[in-house]
Amino acid sequence: MTHRAVIVGTGHYTPDGILTNADLERIVDTSDEWIVSRTGIRERRIRANGEATSDFVVSAAREALEKSGKQPADLEAIIVGTVTPDYRLPSTACVVQQKLDAPKAAVLDIAAACAGFIYGLALGKALVEAGMYRTILVAGAEALTSITNYEDRNTCVLFGDGCGCAIVARSENGDRDRGILAAHISGDGRLGDLLNMPIGGSKVPLTPENYHERGHLLHMDGREVFKHAVREMADSCLQSLAQAGLSVEDIDLIIPHQANIRIIDALAKKLHADRDKVFVNIQRYGNTSSASVPIALNEAMRMGIIKPGMRVLMTAFGGGFAWGSAIVRF
Repeated sequence: MTHRAVIVGTGHYTPDGILTNADLERIVDTSDEWIVSRTGIRERRIRANGEATSDFVVSAAREALEKSGKQPADLEAIIVGTVTPDYRLPSTACVVQQKLDAPKAAVLDIAAACAGFIYGLALGKALVEAGMYRTILVAGAEALTSITNYEDRNTCVLFGDGCGCAIVARSENGDRDRGILAAHISGDGRLGDLLNMPIGGSKVPLTPENYHERGHLLHMDGREVFKHAVREMADSCLQSLAQAGLSVEDIDLIIPHQANIRIIDALAKKLHADRDKVFVNIQRYGNTSSASVPIALNEAMRMGIIKPGMRVLMTAFGGGFAWGSAIVRF
């Protein structure tokens, strides 16, 4: 028997600290006009000292659990998409499990960069549909300001911190219309050097001698990433649409990864999608990597934009390269 996986609750959290474009003007050679015209970003949230990725997840998860009517003890798996874990070991999902007091949950981190939440959603869907679990917490969470190079004017203007969560559960009423209708994930490791952190892993450990190279911080070839991001997200969306037997016209809302307003506009154009159907909040949060799609999803829920019966297409692209998409009917 195939079970239907549905999203029964969402939540998000962003830190109180705000880094504006004016603040960045005092750090690097940039300007508000330059940042807004090229990225669409006006401000981004930054964590407080001592605030960790797991803290973001716990706050967002509590909102999602409350909305779903579930308790932490109901969670059978915790999946966290992140490239900024609290520790290399244990996983951030393990830390979240302890903080939430969800003792029976399986725990897993996914390092798919900006596509982390979509990857987690696809995995959660598969686990529920296979009958393995009934209730799963899927999170996308990043403390990107901890790995941002504030000497690089081209990248430091982009990134912010935050988390978004979804509770993925087995449908109990046999409703075949609601739920995660389709999910597609893919990647291309041959292009990993276009968006990476070359120092700090087992291949090139971080040492006092190479620290000044700043290779333990994010590096990105923005021009090349742009080209691949638009093409691969559009292709992934079309694959999810085909899987669900839908067309772009059948979609009520598109929530793309909030990386850059130009990427978002180019994606909408490539999909021949009505720009009014595309949700954008990049101006307030910047690029929060794996957190961007679930933060936007929960904002759209809070604002009443997403209503019962609506079909929502989500897509993201990140380092690795890794990308994916999902269609959910609420």
